[in-house]
Amino acid sequence: MPPSVRLSFFGWRVVAGAFLLAVFGWGLGFYGPPVYLHAVQEQRGWPLLQISAAVTTHFLIGAIVVANLPKLYRRFGIAAITKVGALSLALGVIGWSEAQQPWQLFAATLLSGAGWAATGAAAINEIVAPWFVRSRPAALAAAYNGASIGGVVFSPLWVVIVGFWGFPLAAGVVCIAAFITVWLLSDFLFAKTPHEMGLAPDGDVNGTATTRLSSAQSPPSIKIWSDIGFLTLSAGMTLSLFSQVGLVAHLFSLLVPALGDQLAGITMGTATAAAIAGRTLVGWLMPTNADRRLIACANYAVQIAGSLALLVAGGSKVPLLLTGVLLFGIGIGNTTSLPPLIAQTEFDQANVSRVVALIVAISQGSYAFAPAAFGILRELSDQTVGASTGYAPYLFAGAALIQAVAIVALLSGRRRVRDSTATPG
Repeated sequence: MPPSVRLSFFGWRVVAGAFLLAVFGWGLGFYGPPVYLHAVQEQRGWPLLQISAAVTTHFLIGAIVVANLPKLYRRFGIAAITKVGALSLALGVIGWSEAQQPWQLFAATLLSGAGWAATGAAAINEIVAPWFVRSRPAALAAAYNGASIGGVVFSPLWVVIVGFWGFPLAAGVVCIAAFITVWLLSDFLFAKTPHEMGLAPDGDVNGTATTRLSSAQSPPSIKIWSDIGFLTLSAGMTLSLFSQVGLVAHLFSLLVPALGDQLAGITMGTATAAAIAGRTLVGWLMPTNADRRLIACANYAVQIAGSLALLVAGGSKVPLLLTGVLLFGIGIGNTTSLPPLIAQTEFDQANVSRVVALIVAISQGSYAFAPAAFGILRELSDQTVGASTGYAPYLFAGAALIQAVAIVALLSGRRRVRDSTATPG
């Protein structure tokens, strides 16, 4: 545990609330759409390509809204936007379940995508960041772990309750529960700020010097689209998430031939557990003045090792398959949580919120196409080695190559971190 961490500090209650927000945000907005796709296809019999396009639209709309979150927060406040986001997400998912015509489905994606944006990665960072400077890595790690728990809980939960109740009733029950929970969290936690409570970041006494993190190179206002730090950070996050989402989208079905359905499901659960452990360890153990780009590169390197293990496994060597999933899983959580922490050290406080929102938006807009792109690599592999083997050499090699390019992008934009007296980001 980092020094000077006060667990009684109100900011940790905010972290707990952000954790719950992430559980519902990812459970409904990220892990839900693949289940909704299957449910809508079973319910309406519409073409798979058409419904898949709706999933892509959901993520693209989310990317557009994410890019504008800082402006919305400044005008209306975090609590109000989070409430509206939760309502939008709930209505959107219910819209998925009730759609009678394809146009209604795409209309629902406008609501669900916008709601997912206000309950996703950029939102979690915006909620937690004002409360922490030194302990922000640990705080964000704890909050973002809600995303992984959302996958653990909601991926099987959606399947079970949709099977028992049908999609419309299941969507209604879950969405109402999510909306009420997020509304209460917004009122009792997210509406408060350290300033109005007379508190300093990290629970320090006001007026006490605290370790400050930010980079001296960034002026109060930057031309963001020509800033090498922003461009390389955005490229690194986008490439790594594109690789990650693309591989994970196909991984379960690729494991089934060698492991069977049950063990393949357990193995995917192990990947999620590894993601939680990896994110938590980095968040709590990362030194305050560490070069966070190098840590992110090491994280991507571990995932490359996982992809290569899956490649060498040949679809049949179980120990290598399990090793590959474990190694790739360790890096899953950090791929989301490390870029905002890099932004904290490299950009002035006035720019961090904007930078985080934009890198999340760009990466989300890109990874919306990752499952389809990796599907092409899988088809090429199937033509080479056969579809029944579970071996997809082009897919695994492609994932490793994209992660390697992400490392190059991050290394090319390395900056010197501000000294300990700089203004916090």
